[in-house]
Amino acid sequence: MASEFALLELGVLFATVAVVGAVASRVRQSVIPFYIAAGMLLNPYVSGRLTAYSLAETEFVALGAELGIVLLLLFLGLEFNLQRLLESRDRIGKAGTVDFVVNFGVGLVLGYVVFRAALPAFLVAGAVYISSSAIISKSLIDLGWVANDEASPMLGTLVYEDLVIAVYLVVASALLLGGGDIGDALQSMGIAVGFIVVLLVAVHYGTPFFERVLDTGSKEFLVLRAIGITVPVAGLGLALGVSEAVTAFFVGMAFSSTTHVHDIESILEPLRDVFAAIFFFWIGLVTDPLLFGDVLWLIALAVVVTTPTKLASGYIGGRIYDLDVKRSTRVGLGMTTRGEFTLIIATLALSGAGTTLPEDVANTIYAFAVGYVLVMSVLGTTLMQYSDVIEDAVVPRIEAMSSERGAEE
Repeated sequence: MASEFALLELGVLFATVAVVGAVASRVRQSVIPFYIAAGMLLNPYVSGRLTAYSLAETEFVALGAELGIVLLLLFLGLEFNLQRLLESRDRIGKAGTVDFVVNFGVGLVLGYVVFRAALPAFLVAGAVYISSSAIISKSLIDLGWVANDEASPMLGTLVYEDLVIAVYLVVASALLLGGGDIGDALQSMGIAVGFIVVLLVAVHYGTPFFERVLDTGSKEFLVLRAIGITVPVAGLGLALGVSEAVTAFFVGMAFSSTTHVHDIESILEPLRDVFAAIFFFWIGLVTDPLLFGDVLWLIALAVVVTTPTKLASGYIGGRIYDLDVKRSTRVGLGMTTRGEFTLIIATLALSGAGTTLPEDVANTIYAFAVGYVLVMSVLGTTLMQYSDVIEDAVVPRIEAMSSERGAEE
């Protein structure tokens, strides 16, 4: 049994996100920054220092955050079937490669300039390269963009990033924990790639199976069967080195080929929103703002350097999909957010403190990554929410520049 206060603390969490969610709705702002800020205000680093009461991260909250990521990406998969993915593979490859070369490359340079060493530069590159699948998917759903043309390059690039980061995390773990054992790294990557291939085969040939399994006249059984397939597969993927996000996305694609898509979406939507709220609250709950004092300059530098590169690579990705200037600009705005994977890299950096990384470097990278996620999650959702205003200011200038360039040619 849980402690006598566990249920009360869980109640405080849900009551808090309910109140700040209502406030966000009243002032017509995205709920994401409100959930994160609420978690930070109540965590041991803020409330615990100022008052006698605080909320700490519990195993339930950590698992609830994982479930939030899984459900958000499951819903994206429901909108993106395998046939559509395969038809867009060339575009996904080109847009994803541009995104990787530009943003990972900038991160490598930034990290090496700051730390003068290869391993810290590799960690900084991963932290600034990877967009947040969970936050972007939540914003796509909330803003109603998920059925728009700009959703395809965003989702395609997220899939590319998630596949890259699955390999990246294996390599980073080997370098930090295993002292650079290339054999172990290759073995882990082989297992991860093999699991993704198995998922693709299951998505392609498994429609009759999923159709039968989900075919029930009971809403209760439909929920249980959908969750009963999604969560174990996501958990198995995570155990084998593949992110739970990309795994849940593939499960969603498998469900998308069945006749139960609408029922799954309508029944699971409230569950998704509850656990997504826990995920964003969890980001604030594990954030100590005092950590940022010594790395504010690095956070500010990274925000200034990497926000334009994400905007540019996202814009190019939209143009690769033959979108017009306005929708391509929207793709760039939507890809700026960083989140859960950067926090994982922050934790990995700490695991190498005193062994493969000097302690001060590991602590600096950890503090930088957590502060960077906080800033970029707020900035990214704000850019998406006010995309109309930004597009009105930027799009005419880009179109004018394109016209001038065309006239000169």
